[in-house]
Amino acid sequence: MAPLSCERKQLALTAGKTLFDHADELQIKIPTSCGRCGTCHECIVEVTRGIEALSERSEAEQFLPHHYRLACQARVLDATADIAFTLIKRRRQIVTTGLSRDVELEPSTRRVGDDVYAGGQRIDIYRGGIYGLAIDVGTTTVVLNLVDLETSAVRYTSALENPQRFGGSDVMHRISYDRGPCRGELHRAIVNAVNAEIREMCRRLRFIRRLIYEVVVVGNSTMRDLFFNLDTRSLGEKPYHSLTELAVSNGERSTTSLTAAARALRIRINPNGTVYGAPLIGSHVGADAAADLLAIGVDELGRDDAFMLVDIGANTEVITGTPRRMLAASCPAGPAFEGGHVTNGMPGYEGAIESVACSNGRMHYRVIGNGEPEGICGSGLIDLLSELVRHRRMSPRGTFQGSAREIPIVPEKGITLSRGDVSELAQAKAANYAGQLILLRSLRIPPERIGRVYLAGGFANYINVANAIAIGLVPNLPPERIVKVGNAALEGATILLRSRAKREALERLVRQIEHVELETVPDFFDLFVEGCTFEPMNGVGPG
Repeated sequence: MAPLSCERKQLALTAGKTLFDHADELQIKIPTSCGRCGTCHECIVEVTRGIEALSERSEAEQFLPHHYRLACQARVLDATADIAFTLIKRRRQIVTTGLSRDVELEPSTRRVGDDVYAGGQRIDIYRGGIYGLAIDVGTTTVVLNLVDLETSAVRYTSALENPQRFGGSDVMHRISYDRGPCRGELHRAIVNAVNAEIREMCRRLRFIRRLIYEVVVVGNSTMRDLFFNLDTRSLGEKPYHSLTELAVSNGERSTTSLTAAARALRIRINPNGTVYGAPLIGSHVGADAAADLLAIGVDELGRDDAFMLVDIGANTEVITGTPRRMLAASCPAGPAFEGGHVTNGMPGYEGAIESVACSNGRMHYRVIGNGEPEGICGSGLIDLLSELVRHRRMSPRGTFQGSAREIPIVPEKGITLSRGDVSELAQAKAANYAGQLILLRSLRIPPERIGRVYLAGGFANYINVANAIAIGLVPNLPPERIVKVGNAALEGATILLRSRAKREALERLVRQIEHVELETVPDFFDLFVEGCTFEPMNGVGPG
């Protein structure tokens, strides 16, 4: 019998058994809440090899594109085949360092005598604790904090891959998927994942979910709106605005923030609990970027203090300026630095090469988990590009020495970097480069005037700043002025749980920020092409 592979474990195939059955034997936990009958849609897996040896799709699986199956429905037909699959909800590196801003504890949900009040309304009797959940819904990663709203302490943190991956690797593909015949499945996937995390938290902490009274959700505009099951079509068409943003423009709403009953969204917390979606800044610069600003304390900067915030991801957000005037832009960088479209790229899981250095013609690297290398994640790719240019094995324009088509990184594992991979990375980097320069130029702020560049996001937390400067991913400043702030969006969401005053301050702050549509800037393409080279960023050009 041939092997079945999952999560670096192998097992002999048994015809007639489902992938779920095989996972049980491998002691791999796959989420489910429907008793494996295909109705909860929680056990989605990606079949990376041997899909033709599985049973035909059941009716319950029709919402899934090719290579994705429900583990409880996919049966092995050919036990001589070679089948491999991965879980769609895997654990990633959790960012454990970053900002932790002290704010006065004044939550919206609080104890009054023997009762629990939300705002001015009694919603429950006091049951021994009041908790809130802060959630940063990223395109690739979902991170959660469980916050004690009586002490301000973070009791539990978890991170997982966004289970909406079957709808596409970027927001535009997910918008397209959600406007099709399977409308609502992406909302269902993220809610199922959050509920599974709530169950796991309660099991580990040995407390009941009824003690969670409030959820704060941040994310880019698409991720936030999918969480609330809003129609995202308007975000996929010019002028790329959320329905909430359009409603504010039309005078139908006063804010782009959202509030919904937990039971209406099927979030399994206290039945009387609420879910708050933080306000958007504009277009694809969403609630996560707004939360970043709160985490770094922009609301308390001096009026002339210049800063730049760069939240690097598949859709990089850049906000820069001073409290007098701030500009924001969304840079469609794509998933290259998160492992997408790069032959041996992968997210920051165990087995990913996270740092690279060249010495004496050899590649030296560090692997997450200290095991065997399986691919290269974003921080390793930045190091690799910088090192190849520094050692003249690649030109700043991405041409390999001797016109080679690929460079071996770990030859014994078949891990290489190709010219095509470099092209993908150059375009991802160029989008970030152009966005930063355009905003600085519009404000007539030279890079050297920026007091701090804040690098936000889980990916940014692991990059080598000097190497990021060397390839022009971030401004060419003294490294001490470039500050990694970890998952600032999650910290911002946590602040929104702890403080009603900061929630109101954020609502005011986002109204002051001007959004710039990069594609409408006349020389955007010229700057993009300029940014495709792997050289430090120099100057801002004419205004």
